[in-house]
Amino acid sequence: MNYFGYPVGAPDGVLGRQSRGAISQYQSTLGYPATGYLTDYERNLLITSYHRAVAGGPVTMQQAAANPMGMRGLIMQWRDEAAGIVPQGQYTPQGQMAVAPAAPAPEPEAPAVIEALVPEVAPEPEEPGLPSFLGAGTVEASLASHCNRIGLMTTTNGGYTTAATMLDPMSALGEQFCLVRSFAIAQGEEMAAKVPGVTKADISAQCAGFGPTMKAEVAALSLAPADEVIGDVRAFALNSGMAPAQLAATAKICLSVGYAEDKMDIAVASGLILAALGEGAYGEVLGHHLSQGFGAAQRTDLAFDWYDIAIEAADRSGTAAFAPGQPDRMQLVRKAAYAVAGREDQAALPEETIPAALPSFALPEAGSETEMTEAPVVTTVPTTTVSAD
Repeated sequence: MNYFGYPVGAPDGVLGRQSRGAISQYQSTLGYPATGYLTDYERNLLITSYHRAVAGGPVTMQQAAANPMGMRGLIMQWRDEAAGIVPQGQYTPQGQMAVAPAAPAPEPEAPAVIEALVPEVAPEPEEPGLPSFLGAGTVEASLASHCNRIGLMTTTNGGYTTAATMLDPMSALGEQFCLVRSFAIAQGEEMAAKVPGVTKADISAQCAGFGPTMKAEVAALSLAPADEVIGDVRAFALNSGMAPAQLAATAKICLSVGYAEDKMDIAVASGLILAALGEGAYGEVLGHHLSQGFGAAQRTDLAFDWYDIAIEAADRSGTAAFAPGQPDRMQLVRKAAYAVAGREDQAALPEETIPAALPSFALPEAGSETEMTEAPVVTTVPTTTVSAD
């Protein structure tokens, strides 16, 4: 399970909650019922795929790198090949991945029964519920794959879009999203390397709990205004029992894990924690998730307030949080964010004003030479009397 990106931690011989959760993720990826308990078919598929991957060596790594879902995608590909389904994974002209239908798991043969011994039981009527047309096996869009395409386009266009050259605000924000993602991955990995006594697998397993624990707050990002979401996340942080500095460091490490493993619920939950703890720069992260539609519904109206939080934070600090080498980057984010929100006329930077100050004049001291030489001369004019004659 660990090998294919379903973290269960170090082997301890116990199938606990973490293992059941990873098994459920594995089953959901394949489109099977997420029970948390492996069927014989699912177990054999997992073990066979593992031995095939190990035997493939470097070829396996190349195949995983070419698959948008990485190692998880290989299991789906090999399962479909065994079932005689044409391998999928190609991108349509619209940029969406064509996903093959899940190969049905073979059902075990039912034991023979004597009909006379089986009483007839009327089926219980099912209670009506909310309709759902997308099953649990639906594959979420891959941010890693999206950023690979963005990187190729950026290289083809000769570099990143600037505020002066911006023509498509959504594309410009997409570039900045992928730039921030790369920075967050590097920053988190550097911090994780300094944590004593834990392995990369341990950190990944612990961060896996971030998304489910904050499921309600992550969902609220797509539904509620920024200030309301921040209030709820602050309440969550206060009840977490962790010191703010420790929680912030943990969130930055888990943000890196979420992006590196393409797990958007972990990334969004981590970004929410950081923004709620007062690190306004991470409002940009959440604005990107909403404007681009990764890990959240595509809501440009809600995205604007998150971008505005980041812009105000940058104005206060005067620095670019995620790309120190690009001091003008936030001007581009400002221009693009206002454009997608339909507020282009408000995107101009505020004009600099000279701060008001009290007037100050230097006056000479009494009796000084300056006072004597520069004192005004008073001339006495004689009075002339005019007679009535």
